[in-house]
Amino acid sequence: MQDKTDDGVTSHQQAELQDAGRRKFMGKTAMIGAGAVAAPMTAGMFATMAKAKAAEASNSPFVHPGDLDEYYGFWSGGHSGEVRIMGLPSMRELMRIPVFNVDSATGWGLTNESKRIKGDSAHILAGDSHHPHMSMTDGSYNGKYVFINDKANSRVARIRCDVMKTDKMITVPNVQAIHGLRVQKVPYTKYVICNGEFEIPLDNNGKENLEDVSTYRSLFNVIDAETMEVAFQVMVDGNLDNTDADYDGKYFASTCYNSEMGMNLGEMMTAERDHVVVFSLARCEAALKAGKFKTYNGNKVPVLDGTKGSELTRYIPVPKSPHGMNTSPSGQYFVANGKLSPTVSVISIAKLDDLFADKIKPRDTIVAEPELGLGPLHTAFDNKGYAYTTLFLDSQIAKWNVEDAIKAYNGEKINYIKQKLDVHYQPGHNHTSQGETRDADGKWLVSLCKFSKDRFLPVGPLRPENDQLIDISGDEMKLVHDGPTFAEPHDCMIVHRSKMKPNKLWTRDDPIFAETVAMAKADGVNLEMDNKVIRKGNKVTVYMTSIAPAFGLSEFKVKLGDEVTVVVTNLDRVEDVTHGFCMTNHGVQMEVGPQATSSITFVANKPGVQWFYCNWFCHALHMEMRGRMLVEA
Repeated sequence: MQDKTDDGVTSHQQAELQDAGRRKFMGKTAMIGAGAVAAPMTAGMFATMAKAKAAEASNSPFVHPGDLDEYYGFWSGGHSGEVRIMGLPSMRELMRIPVFNVDSATGWGLTNESKRIKGDSAHILAGDSHHPHMSMTDGSYNGKYVFINDKANSRVARIRCDVMKTDKMITVPNVQAIHGLRVQKVPYTKYVICNGEFEIPLDNNGKENLEDVSTYRSLFNVIDAETMEVAFQVMVDGNLDNTDADYDGKYFASTCYNSEMGMNLGEMMTAERDHVVVFSLARCEAALKAGKFKTYNGNKVPVLDGTKGSELTRYIPVPKSPHGMNTSPSGQYFVANGKLSPTVSVISIAKLDDLFADKIKPRDTIVAEPELGLGPLHTAFDNKGYAYTTLFLDSQIAKWNVEDAIKAYNGEKINYIKQKLDVHYQPGHNHTSQGETRDADGKWLVSLCKFSKDRFLPVGPLRPENDQLIDISGDEMKLVHDGPTFAEPHDCMIVHRSKMKPNKLWTRDDPIFAETVAMAKADGVNLEMDNKVIRKGNKVTVYMTSIAPAFGLSEFKVKLGDEVTVVVTNLDRVEDVTHGFCMTNHGVQMEVGPQATSSITFVANKPGVQWFYCNWFCHALHMEMRGRMLVEA
């Protein structure tokens, strides 16, 4: 055992620190001159250096082989249509969750189960996923669901975090381009809120004068988080961009960049101010209960009137073309980010009660409007009162103190900007560790940069984008990692691993394959035991089990032109033993996880011998895990 000083530093540490201190001192003092004399290092100085070194090590981005990351990150895949799971701080990609896309690895969009989940949009093969956000309880992530929007096709999907699979999807009626999405934070996520960004006629049936912009509207959409059905929509003036919820369960707020209702770039930029729309949840629910709504386009979704003058909403003027909307973890402020203005607008949530009671004017809710730089898009927060705003045009992150900005707005001479950090390049969204919950911990910040020129090896005209990890645990932001990424991680969220409890195996009664199980039961098939072929005219259902390294059937016969449904049940109870089913030359493949049942339907359109095989490596004899479909002409 080594001797320790009074400050708890071992003799070995003291020698190491003294050597490091001397090297640093000599490097710095060489320019001063030979006459300078170094003061002796004291035990207190050694202790301070040791603590600083320990603090730096405690927030290291390096995760050793075999060690686990502290956080899960959920990244949108942008126009790839998927969601990606990252480990932080390593920034390792752990898994891809197909959502709005087609995925050949898992069979998503090909299997019968995934087509049922995609519902009326199963025929759509692409998507543009933007804003992943997790369900909450009392303002903290609860590890139950992640919700994600598809801007391209006006959809919202739900991912179950116990299996990391999409289990529900809805096409939102009456709107085009679902953009900003958040969840109700308190008391729990009863609702998912999202914006219809593009303005369209409410009865968009092509029978009216399509050029009459006065008939155009955007809608705020409130979706039941459990049923994944639209609870109600709210009609507004102008369009809607990003949104967020408070920590009291009372208000939602959305930015508007096109209050002019312009149809081209020039028209959308004429007004000096646009606005933030604030929605009163209690008033909306009361109007819904009272039947104060209309329906459109032949569907039954209730649409409330939240246009200017409505008791359901209030419109707060802010500088032109605001973009991001973010709620501080303290629950005190909404922050609307200026985009075309160098400012962000800080809205006091405590003043919204008076605003809805008409005791104050809309601009009275603004308590600060700090000037941060060019192109502020999104703001994230730590647990120390600091905010971090992306400056798209400046390619920087601005760190600023919210309370100091309020003091400056009230006339005090105070510098609210603490630091600006260059990022590479043109940052859009950013996110701090747990920063959109009450549990913001001030450890990490991720900047999602839209361009990466000169940061990575050249790969042709299409470049990767750049996810940058920044240490914010100290007084200054420190860039610690660049991570190239493919099209286009629009947004992300970071949750501590203690909140997550994913399953290691599927349960046999999982609702995702409940309809397939019911079909087997109707056919008199025990999925865990039976391997059989059932013919009904030209429709053939093949039931088989799989257990490494063999399928329950090594061959089956069909006729040319038959519609074939293959149902595979993985009987392996071993963690990480996933099987697959791939029918050669038919575009058929799917993942079958341990204890899962998956099915896929195709036409046997090629005569003769057609081999099928397991396409997920599962065993030393994996290559031998195959069989024949014999197609009779």
